Amino acid sequence: MINDKRLQKLQNQISTQGLNGLALVPGPNMLYVSGVNSHLSERPIVLFVPATGDPAIIIPTLEAMKAQDAGIPVNRIFGWNDQEGYSSAFQQASENLGLKEWKLGVEALHMRVIELELLQQHAPGLRFTHAEPVMDVLRSVKDETEIAAMERAVAAAEQGIRSLLPHIKIGMSEKQVAAILTQELLNAGGESMAFGPIVASGPNSASPHALPTERSLQEGDLLVIDWGVYVDGYPSDITRTFAVGEIDAELKQIYEIVRASNEQGKLAAKPGASGQDVDRAARKVINDAGYGEYFFHRTGHGLGLEVHETPNMVEGNLEPLRPGNVFTVEPGIYLSGRGGVRIEDNLLVTGDGSRSLTTFSRELFTVGL
Repeated sequence: MINDKRLQKLQNQISTQGLNGLALVPGPNMLYVSGVNSHLSERPIVLFVPATGDPAIIIPTLEAMKAQDAGIPVNRIFGWNDQEGYSSAFQQASENLGLKEWKLGVEALHMRVIELELLQQHAPGLRFTHAEPVMDVLRSVKDETEIAAMERAVAAAEQGIRSLLPHIKIGMSEKQVAAILTQELLNAGGESMAFGPIVASGPNSASPHALPTERSLQEGDLLVIDWGVYVDGYPSDITRTFAVGEIDAELKQIYEIVRASNEQGKLAAKPGASGQDVDRAARKVINDAGYGEYFFHRTGHGLGLEVHETPNMVEGNLEPLRPGNVFTVEPGIYLSGRGGVRIEDNLLVTGDGSRSLTTFSRELFTVGL
């Protein structure tokens, strides 16, 4: 069902940005505004949100009931079937909405060439701009329902990792650990995986986005696990680093440096601070310890319907943080050929500071024995 409060805020933003409307394709933005849950496929679907008035949609007749259930008026639903094709639906929508006179925001990261070409074909004169600045303003501030869903996703993820740890043994492969983790996360209440979990040991842990391999866990390894689940449409995204048996002094040292960096990054997060402020606070700890060149990604990213969205904790992001922003703080140090450390928490900006949604300990745990 269309969320009237979100629709009104969106239409205000559309007007403020000097647009006539937005065109949204199946994905998180369409779901956020309309509640219509469809997938990108060979059948084009486009939701139009005008600056004023009711939304309209081009949609296959086999999915038209979703649009009706969302509350889109029947005369604003432009259906098409496989026999007739979708061209006439685009023509009807263009004429009915007067699209050729519009300045239209489109999703640069989601809309495909096929939808763009059909709009250009049937609405000559239509002008395009990016919809992301409009949508980001809305989606980056989470309401109580969204925050509660992410808290449930965090709880399931943390229960899953607690259940996993006793199963980890020296000699197990990364893939075996990932398989057990996946099962434990689903057992803990995760509805689906937020992403394929990262389980990286020894030298592999020095690659921030390593995939699980057949490598066996060995005494002295660092073990990075990055995992998360969806609950009620919202994800968690957590990373912890573990010691497999006894690790050497430098690996212990970089762990403590990253833990301090994570803490300073979280302390810097508050209303009015920027993503750059958070990034600099976390990065300063690692730079001051002499490991700056080994921290080579941003400190964090926004979290919401998508695992990666705005706001980003990165140099150059000067937008002030607002209560309701949710993002990760995940500094790391990666020593090529030896191992890496990353500690990632999910943070909520509150009225007077911030609160970590993640509670799993940041102490260095030893596993595998």
